[in-house]
Amino acid sequence: MKTRHRLIAAGIALAFTAGAAGSVQAQDFPNKSVDYVIPFGPGGESDISARLQQPHFKEMYGEDLVISYKPGGGGAVGWSQLNSSDGDGYTIMGINLPHIVIQPATKDVGYTTDDVTGIYWFHYTPDAIVVPADSDFQSLQDLIDYAKENPGKVTMSGSGKGTANHLASIRFDEMADINTTYVPFKGTGAAVTALLGNQVMAEWGYTTVGAQQGDKVRMLAVAMEERHPSFPDVPTFKELGFDLVGGAYRGVAVPKDTPEELRQKWSDIIGSINSDEKFKQQMLDGGFALIDVPYDEVPAFMEKRKAEYLKAAKSAGIVD
Repeated sequence: MKTRHRLIAAGIALAFTAGAAGSVQAQDFPNKSVDYVIPFGPGGESDISARLQQPHFKEMYGEDLVISYKPGGGGAVGWSQLNSSDGDGYTIMGINLPHIVIQPATKDVGYTTDDVTGIYWFHYTPDAIVVPADSDFQSLQDLIDYAKENPGKVTMSGSGKGTANHLASIRFDEMADINTTYVPFKGTGAAVTALLGNQVMAEWGYTTVGAQQGDKVRMLAVAMEERHPSFPDVPTFKELGFDLVGGAYRGVAVPKDTPEELRQKWSDIIGSINSDEKFKQQMLDGGFALIDVPYDEVPAFMEKRKAEYLKAAKSAGIVD
């Protein structure tokens, strides 16, 4: 009995010591540069977001946020290696939705959705239907009317099979009771090129396309709760009677053995950057829409998104 008591006491002492150490670690954090891994190549929206977060982190803590890249497999190469990094708080990685839900649901990509420890979702690029500026489609209703009269003939470029805009296209066709043809390309840039080159009639893109292409394009609707401040004349799908809100979400994850105190610390850091007025304006100017999903709200957020994505992916025959 005495031996059992000694073991229990030792266990409590170890747990207390670990907790105390974690608290001290979190209080002193960060005291050196942090490696911020983007699981894509440079120049994309994940990289742009990280570059905008970088100076605010430096200003807040006097330490560098060092951005590096681990491209491959649409992000899968980086996410499959996330948990092999030290969980000391000095490695974080960008994460994206629907990627971390759809990729492991379709095949073995070296990680599962539950392997990814998200600590904050900070923004999204809202889905949007975009047409060339000289298109006959002046409104979303114009496109719907044409699609009803010509099933399958409205061709729409997109950034790829299983992406946020592909899943949005499936949901919208069901809501509007139309049948359009989604043409997958390798990324948003190629989908925009196809649109501007009149290879397709419209694009399932994002609000960032409107921000970057300006007068060359016209957005017919955006998938937001309210109109995007940078595009006050573009209606939301909800205004037009379609309950479609979403897009490509971006957040930050840490290796799985990162202590709870440091996970919460990172959640607070990203939240602080997100609340900075200059940062907010930079995001809006770029066509992004800010959201705030801190660490304690991540599980509920993920469950909701998983249900939506998997339902749409099954409708499209992407997953069983």
